[in-house]
Amino acid sequence: MWDSYKKSYKAFLQLEKSLSDNSVQAYLRDLKKLTQYLHSENNLKSPADITLKDLQQFIQWIAKLGINAASQARIISGIRSFFKFCMIENIITKDPSVLLDAPKLKRSLPDVLSFEEIESIISKIDLSKPDGTRNKAILETMYSCGLRVSETVNLKISCLYFDIGFIRVIGKGDKERLVPIGRDAIKYIKIYKETVRNHTTPQKNFEDILFLNRFGKSLSRIMIFYIIKDLAKKAGITKNISPHTFRHSFATHLVEGGADLRAVQEMLGHESITTTEIYTHLSRDYLRETLQNFHPAFKK
Repeated sequence: MWDSYKKSYKAFLQLEKSLSDNSVQAYLRDLKKLTQYLHSENNLKSPADITLKDLQQFIQWIAKLGINAASQARIISGIRSFFKFCMIENIITKDPSVLLDAPKLKRSLPDVLSFEEIESIISKIDLSKPDGTRNKAILETMYSCGLRVSETVNLKISCLYFDIGFIRVIGKGDKERLVPIGRDAIKYIKIYKETVRNHTTPQKNFEDILFLNRFGKSLSRIMIFYIIKDLAKKAGITKNISPHTFRHSFATHLVEGGADLRAVQEMLGHESITTTEIYTHLSRDYLRETLQNFHPAFKK
C-alpha cells in the first residue's frame, strides 16, 4: 500500500517541486522512518487514517532512538511535506500534521571571521606550489561570492562572465542565480587558469569544471574543508571554521557594511528571507554603533 504512495510522492518531488536527487532521497528517508514506526507498532494505517496522535507518538519514538532535536525538526518537515502532497492529490481530506509541533531549537550562531582573519588565512597559502595557486583562487572566490562549498567545487568555466563581473551559480535544487564577483577573485582565477589548470588534463565530463584536482577531476567538499582547516591552523585561528564560515562571513560583512537584506538573500540563493537572517548575524558592537548613529535617544 505505502509503496504506491511513496512512488507517487517521489514523482511529485521530482516533477512538481523540481528537487535535486539528494533532496528527494532525504524526503523519502523521512517518510520511510514513519512507515518503520508504523510497522514496529503493527499499525500500518493508510495516510487517510493517520491522526495527529499517531504522529506525536512517532516523534516520541524517533526521540527514543537518540535522534537529536535538529534532526527531529527536519524529519517533521519531511512528514509535513508528504501530507501536503496527500492533500493536493486528494488522498486525505484532513492534514494530521498541521498541529504537529517541532522541538524547540537553540539557534547557535556560527563563528564569523573578520576581514583581517580571512586575509590571514589566505596569506598562509604556499603560492610556490600549483595547488597553492588553485587554493588561493578557490578561497578568494568563496569569500567574494558567498558560495556554498558544493557550488564552489561544481563551478564551471562556461559560467564565468568576467566581462560583466558576474558568475552563474547552480545552487540547491539546480536553481541558478547570477552573483557579482570581485576583482581579486577574477585576478586569481585567471592566474590559476593560465599557469596551473592549462597544464592539467581534465578527465571526461570534467572539461568544464573550473577547479580540478591533480587527477583532472573536481575537488571533493571534504578536501576544501581540509584545506581551510589547515590554513586556519597555520594562521593561529582557533575558531571553529569550515568552508561555510566563509559564506557566513561574506553575508555578515555585507550586512554590517549596510547591504540590503533582500540583496544578500538574492546573492546567497535563499528562498526565504528568514534563512538569510540566520546567516547574517550582527555583532553586538555593530548593533550598538547603529543605535548610537541613528536612534535619537542615543544621540544625546
